[in-house]
Amino acid sequence: MTALGKLLRTTAFKLSLAYLVMFAIGAGFVLGSVGLNVRNLIDQQTAQTIDAEITGLAEQYGQGGIRRLVDAVERRASRPGASLYLVTTFAGERVAGNVAQLPTGVLDTPGAIETAYAHVGEQTAGSRALARIFLLPGGFRLLVGRDLAERETLARVLVRALVTSLVALTLLATIGGLFVARRVLRRVDAMTASAQSIMGGDLARRLPLAGSNDELDRLAGNLNAMLDRIDDLMAGMREVSDNIAHDLRTPLTRLRNGAEEALRSSASPDETRAALEKIIEESDGLIRVFNALLMIARAEAGTERQGMEDFDAALVARDVAELYEPLAEEQGVSLVLDVPEGLRVTGNRELVGQALANLVDNALKYGEPVGGTGAPAAEVRVAARRAGDAIDIEVSDRGPGIALADRARVLERFVRLEGARSRPGSGLGLSLAAAVARLHRGVLRLEDNAPGLRVIMALDARPGPDFKIIE
Repeated sequence: MTALGKLLRTTAFKLSLAYLVMFAIGAGFVLGSVGLNVRNLIDQQTAQTIDAEITGLAEQYGQGGIRRLVDAVERRASRPGASLYLVTTFAGERVAGNVAQLPTGVLDTPGAIETAYAHVGEQTAGSRALARIFLLPGGFRLLVGRDLAERETLARVLVRALVTSLVALTLLATIGGLFVARRVLRRVDAMTASAQSIMGGDLARRLPLAGSNDELDRLAGNLNAMLDRIDDLMAGMREVSDNIAHDLRTPLTRLRNGAEEALRSSASPDETRAALEKIIEESDGLIRVFNALLMIARAEAGTERQGMEDFDAALVARDVAELYEPLAEEQGVSLVLDVPEGLRVTGNRELVGQALANLVDNALKYGEPVGGTGAPAAEVRVAARRAGDAIDIEVSDRGPGIALADRARVLERFVRLEGARSRPGSGLGLSLAAAVARLHRGVLRLEDNAPGLRVIMALDARPGPDFKIIE
């Protein structure tokens, strides 16, 4: 397809043509309305002039009869730019005036009429006039009129103006349409080239922005945001693959070595049983890791949104606290619950409960106070409250906390800080909680509890289409 053909097929050029047609119709209506109003105005002024002439002639006729009327008509008809006058006998013979010829039957109908006529000295009735015809005593007829040449001239001027305007408008619209279409097509071609490059494998490339913040810029910005999100998801997939390859290699190797050791050195059923129990324990740990990864992947992909329902977050928080209360007592930790009634939220009850359980489990494992006799008592606090359009579910402890520089990093998969590597875990608890918060159009915040760590999972409490990410 030629470059001109591409321009002519663009939406911008078609819209320009559509606007041209609408403007042309509008201009035609405007000029037509102006012409009609001017025509009516000229006709009114002509009728007023004729009425004034008739009034004067009526006075002459009243003072001296037909003879004086004829003299007055002759005088007026001889003036430059005079109106049209004609006095005839009952047989239609001209007695006085400057009208030489009229169409047959015009003088037979008294009143106002628009008719063709010929001046004295002209052979054909090629002019038009607006006239009034009166029947006088004795069968005489009087015609008084005005030529309509000005009106016809004005009509021709308006027609020329309309044609000239339409031609100029068509040229300007065509040039403007081609210019706009060329600019739009250039931007669309640039976006198409970028999209083809992205489809070809250059995932770091983005659609160009002109900086005008028009609809194409907004579209390109949204597509770039979508590409950024896709890039983040793919980076997460690569990161998960790398983490699985590195972090799960050790437990898998340990599992295999334990099985080989059991086959090679187990001398009694008790030793074999102990080895198998250790292998089962390692397998359970691996299964928990894979289940956590699967839950994170489902949450980030949004597939769990189909199972959302209206539930009470306060009841979920109480159930989790009740579940971990025996473990807290065993570790000598005070588990405090501060949850009011009626915290309704629309979401996935199972995922919210699992995320909250991970946060409480982390607080119990890593929330032991650090220091000597002045250290605060071991305490884990589970609280929930309504904060505007959000439900904040909070888990805080009195442990060493997490440094500000590490708070964003610990939300990634398999990230474990130096102080936590000696304790059991996979580094997926906070990642799962963050993914669940995002699924519920919320956010997971890590704050200083002075001392200790405060983790707040904020969930949007509004249903369906009113969801938005809470900042």
